[in-house]
Amino acid sequence: MRGIDVTERRARLAQRHRLAVHARSDDPVEVARGMVALHGTDPSSVYVSSWVRMRDGDVATMDRALYEDRSLIRLLGMRRTVFVTSLDVAPVIQAACSRAVAARERRKLLGYLAESEVAADEAGVRHWLAETEKVALRALEARGVATAAELAGDDPRLSTQVVLARGKSYEGRQNVASRLLLLLAAEGQVVRGRPRGSWTSHQYRWSPLSDWCPGGFEDWDTQEAETELARRWLRTFGPGTAEDLGWWAGWTKTQVKRALTRLRPVEVDLDGRTGLLLPDDMEETPEPEPWAALLPALDPTPMGWQERGWFLGDHGPRLFDRAGNIGPSLWWNGRVVGGWAQDGDGEFVCRFLEDVGAEAKAAVRTEAERLAPRLGGVRLAARTRGRTWLEEELAT
Repeated sequence: MRGIDVTERRARLAQRHRLAVHARSDDPVEVARGMVALHGTDPSSVYVSSWVRMRDGDVATMDRALYEDRSLIRLLGMRRTVFVTSLDVAPVIQAACSRAVAARERRKLLGYLAESEVAADEAGVRHWLAETEKVALRALEARGVATAAELAGDDPRLSTQVVLARGKSYEGRQNVASRLLLLLAAEGQVVRGRPRGSWTSHQYRWSPLSDWCPGGFEDWDTQEAETELARRWLRTFGPGTAEDLGWWAGWTKTQVKRALTRLRPVEVDLDGRTGLLLPDDMEETPEPEPWAALLPALDPTPMGWQERGWFLGDHGPRLFDRAGNIGPSLWWNGRVVGGWAQDGDGEFVCRFLEDVGAEAKAAVRTEAERLAPRLGGVRLAARTRGRTWLEEELAT
């Protein structure tokens, strides 16, 4: 069994994740495809994750790919999380992950509707939902682009209220249009488009998927899609373990075993753990020139593995929130060495959690100066996650 040490894993990360200077790209679509997908729960992460991997680029570059060329697309994928990916990868994620998410979302919505008594029995509730789906799709096609609130005003059925988390302290109400758009997106029928407001906004307008993909997504068999997604993950994040893949994809052990059995990766030794690599990806990766990076919260690199000790060390408690989401992180030569945030004026503040030396500090400063102008004075905020211990400290 070939052994791959931490040094080589970090060298592979620098190259595959386009974080080394020589590996940067000019194309945000190439960046997203190379990472399989970019985390999109926080819209700003998609932009910043792309910029740190690009030689150039700004808000207009990303907006053009997302909303004009429509060569990037948002979808609900791995672990029921919003991602942004290229149009050729999206059908794979749809079949391998989103399809199961959609089935769960449909069961949940049917339960909410039954509690709301939209019909007398289960068959009636299913019929009511089927008819309301058609109403929503017709209304969206007629408008072309719409928010959930706008659709809710187009038909009384779409403004029907359902109760979420009934009986809990955080119980809330939501109109059917909002839940239905989430379901239809997971099923690959509608897509999140340009947000209301700036590039950091979470309030999306919706469009029919056919506006992005005429004819819809390519129809993949679920098991073939699982195998292809596992192959893409190994190409970008390998070597990794079966547990890493299962966590990243949000799959059961059965799904992981099924995909790996079809894929037949090679086993390698990761300092006593069994890692996996594609058979045609066994060549050694040379160490790149020294590099630094300021990665945003929820960047796909630190969120790519379940076991992160080989690049995170002991810094996890200061950089992750209680739900397991990473905040902004500082990287030096393939490992996390600190975190960053913005002060009240939007200025970058970096905090090293270990002694890294003058060269690393200078490289981080250079990256901060490269990234700051692209934000255009925007102050990023932790909205879809909790602020980390380090963010709290830096903010004060």
